[in-house]
This record gives sequence, C-alpha cells and structure tokens, in this order.
Amino acid sequence: MATKKTATKKKAAAKKSATKKAPAARKKLATKKTAAKKPAARKKITKKKALSPSGAPAGAPAENPRAHALARRIANLLSDKKGLDILILDVRGMTSYADYFVVGSGESDRQVSAMAEHVLGQLKEKDGLRPIGHEGMETGQWVLLDFGEVVAHLFFAEMRSHYDLEGLWADAPREKVA
Repeated sequence: MATKKTATKKKAAAKKSATKKAPAARKKLATKKTAAKKPAARKKITKKKALSPSGAPAGAPAENPRAHALARRIANLLSDKKGLDILILDVRGMTSYADYFVVGSGESDRQVSAMAEHVLGQLKEKDGLRPIGHEGMETGQWVLLDFGEVVAHLFFAEMRSHYDLEGLWADAPREKVA
C-alpha cells in the first residue's frame, strides 16, 4: 500500500511541475489557444429585398387559395344556418397555426351547436373533410372547429363580445360575409 501512495504522490508532483512553466511560456500557450478559438470577422452584406411576381415583398405571406376557399365555404355554411356577423380574418404571417379564422355568432347556444354540426356534416359529406379537432359542441357557448389552415370560432352572441377575437386580431385584414 505504501508503494501505491508514493506512486500517486509522484504523479501529482510531476503534474504540478509540468504546469509550473515560465510565465512567458504560459502566456504563449494561452494566446495560441485563444487565437485559434476566435472566429474570423465577417463582413456585413446588405441584400435588397426581392419582390415576388405580384410586386409584394418576398417576406410577405404566400397566397393560399385552397385555405381561402375553405374559409369562404365555412362562412357560407354558417350563413345557411342564419349565423350573425360572419367574418373571415386573414391571419397569414401573424400566426403559425392557421391562415384564416372564420368568426360567427348565433342567438342561442342551440343555434351555435346547430351551426357547428351543419359545418361538420356538410364538409364531411360533400368535401370529405374532417376537422383536426373540435371543442365546445356540448355547451354551445364557444365552438372551435380546427381544419388546420382554417379555424372557425362560433360564439353565443354575449360570449363573442366578451372574448373580442376581432379586437385581438385587429391588424388582420377582414372579409365580411354576413
């Protein structure tokens, strides 16, 4: 056991003496290490914004005619069931999960549920579309139908004014349907 302790002590002493180099030699080593780590300075390159063929800046959100057609279809289905104040909000570029919101309201919770069932039934039957998810069908206060690129919000009239989605998305271009 005594030999093991002395062997480890000798190794530790050898390490200490190896690290105790002249200050100039340590500085040289340190500058070599830091010089290797520093990245080369980059020049700033300014690019002009490219315009798309339509004349809009390239960073503007791309048109999505299929999603816009679906939003119009949902809005028309809501108006079939006498939905009130139906709006299509264009939220492209403002949110990552949808391109259009369809917002509508009904005069009673039964009407809101009926509007939602009508939209789901017609889109499934005629277009073969099913929502990614839907919420609130039981209560009829606020029904959300998520079709991916288009999200429909159907409100009982009092709940719509309380949550004020149009105010939240005030910067979004609007299309009034009914």
